Amino acid sequence: MSATNVSRIAIAAGVAASTVLLLAGPAAAHVSVQPQGEAAKGGYATLNFKVPNERDKASTVKVEVNFPADHPLSSVTPEAVPGWKIAITKGKLDKPLEVHGKKITEAVTKVTWTADGSKIAPGYFQQFPVSVGQLPEDADQLVFKAIQTYDNKEVVRWIEEPKGGEEPDSPAPVLKLTAATEDHHGGAADKAGDDDSKADHNADDQAASAEGDKKETHAASSSSSDTTARTLGIIGILIGIAGVAFGVLAGRRRTA
Repeated sequence: MSATNVSRIAIAAGVAASTVLLLAGPAAAHVSVQPQGEAAKGGYATLNFKVPNERDKASTVKVEVNFPADHPLSSVTPEAVPGWKIAITKGKLDKPLEVHGKKITEAVTKVTWTADGSKIAPGYFQQFPVSVGQLPEDADQLVFKAIQTYDNKEVVRWIEEPKGGEEPDSPAPVLKLTAATEDHHGGAADKAGDDDSKADHNADDQAASAEGDKKETHAASSSSSDTTARTLGIIGILIGIAGVAFGVLAGRRRTA
């Protein structure tokens, strides 16, 4: 293959890749929600609402997230985000919730972040973390309708629920729920931690036992060495005394 053909193929591949990116970019740039870790049914989770800026000459100054009315959450606590003011809206429940033996008559219906010294500039995104619970046990997903406002007064409504396999033009953020765990507060993780602790404890015991055996062996070896040294020393002294006595007797015989 000639260098010219190689160059033409490379250029064509580059153009094709750029076209794919241009086509995929706008479709992927919408408000979305993802849990930190898992969002298990019946449990608690921290959610990140990711808000990208889709405009070239405008910045995002306001984000509203509406919480599902069909599955109200008894606990909604947003994390402070530098440069943004947070407003929490609550509403009365048609049917009170019972959580940990207490009746909850109202729940959060909306959380609004308004720029206060900060904005989401073109080419950037911002995450807004929220701790939520107790997640429903009778649902596979939760839909959070969001509204994004730019500083040029443009408003984008991410409120269309996905139906079928196709994604709508302005999809609402959807949180997929996973199967319930043994303990809604992280019992599986605690159990794993306990097992690890027991394993570490057993390992420490084994190490201590091995160290003790090593010390006992060393002590026995030292004791044996000391006994041998003493025996050899006594034998050497006796041999020395015998040699002196032999020399004295030999000298007397010569004199006689």
